[in-house]
Amino acid sequence: MEAPSPNKRLRRDPPCLPSSSSSAPSSLPTVPDLNQNHVDLLISSFLSLPDLPSLSISNSFDRAIKKLLESSADESVKDRINDRGLRLASLLHESTKRCARKLAASHNSNSWSLPHELTVKVFSMLDTKSLMRASACCIMFKKCAMDPSCYSHIDLPGNAGNRVVRSMILNAGKELRSLKVGCPGDSSKSIRSGSCLAPLSYNHGFLGKLLRSLHLYDNRWLDRNFLLRALSVCSNLTDLKIVGLCSNSAEKILDLLTSKCEHLFLEQHIRYGTSSFNSGAPFERNCPNLTSLSLIGFDLGDGNIYHLVKGLAKLKYLNISKTLSINGGFLRLFSSELRGSLLETLILRDCNSLQESKVCEFLDSLLMSKTYFRCIRHIDVSNDHCLVNNGRRCSKPKFPLEELREERPGLTFVAYFRLPSPSSSSSLASSSSSLASSSSSSSSSSSSSSSESEDD
Repeated sequence: MEAPSPNKRLRRDPPCLPSSSSSAPSSLPTVPDLNQNHVDLLISSFLSLPDLPSLSISNSFDRAIKKLLESSADESVKDRINDRGLRLASLLHESTKRCARKLAASHNSNSWSLPHELTVKVFSMLDTKSLMRASACCIMFKKCAMDPSCYSHIDLPGNAGNRVVRSMILNAGKELRSLKVGCPGDSSKSIRSGSCLAPLSYNHGFLGKLLRSLHLYDNRWLDRNFLLRALSVCSNLTDLKIVGLCSNSAEKILDLLTSKCEHLFLEQHIRYGTSSFNSGAPFERNCPNLTSLSLIGFDLGDGNIYHLVKGLAKLKYLNISKTLSINGGFLRLFSSELRGSLLETLILRDCNSLQESKVCEFLDSLLMSKTYFRCIRHIDVSNDHCLVNNGRRCSKPKFPLEELREERPGLTFVAYFRLPSPSSSSSLASSSSSLASSSSSSSSSSSSSSSESEDD
């Protein structure tokens, strides 16, 4: 029989398996009335071949393919034979792997001692990174890890992209309670954009209303409009933390806070500029239940701080570190008008205009009466450049440390300084740091500067 003439269209067609509606090349044998049952029986018979030394399946493959290739002089038919062999081998390989995975999953399910509900409960206690690692172990763990309750508290590292963040939020669904994106101190280039928070606004902000805690680090990746849109639907937030805040966003964010907010942490970086903070209405009215407030790097005045503490009656923790303009005058107002404050912790780290005399006056007021600021437990005035004393940096501030130990045994006073000196060594100055480590929680710990120093 004469070989058919070359067919150019046949060369351009992608390789495919023959179907019942398409005719096979004339050089290939065909099975009459072929249907799915015949194909299943043929493959079952092939897989049931015994693995005997006298039988060489590999050689049988070689002989069959060689015979088909030799029986045809048409190059296009030979190409189809090769493509078909590769395709059939790939299908068999993939099918075998799928069945092996299902068999392994069935084995894991039978040998795993915990029921599905308890496994999901354990997974819900993992951090997000560990949960992702567990889901990659096997199909059974993947199914457990896909349960929405495992994503109630999402904690994503800095290298998580937009799609990962959005997927996690959507996976959590109605179980979503807290969301943390980024890591403290992560300075790597972000691969996210503000759109990763878009799911919080879906369906009239359904997911945003469920959120109770939101922490965002290195906010340079987040567009101001996306942030404000997300916060506008998070009406039940009790805990908000934003690090790397742009100066033109602070005022709008404060306006969006509600009375349910109890913990607020906002930090501005110098590279974004600083913005002022206007205390008073409507902030104090919006957040009457605020117990913890941290405003890092803001342009605050002494009067602003006084009004903050006065207006927030439930405030217990105040951190106003890296505030350059305050000199400590608000501490005098505390002494005269806020004796019954519930404030427990006051952090004034790296406030470069803070004066030694103002701090000493405040400590003297604490010594005069144990009922004055009776809840105060921790004060930190540490500064890399020391405190100001008569226009100069004070190297050895005269704090009443011994009196504090006796009169206020529950108070921890911290004052670590770094001082410029011709010496080439550098260290943190601490004259009595050993007392803090050796004493109980009710003891007094105070530290002042010494002659230790660092280069300019």
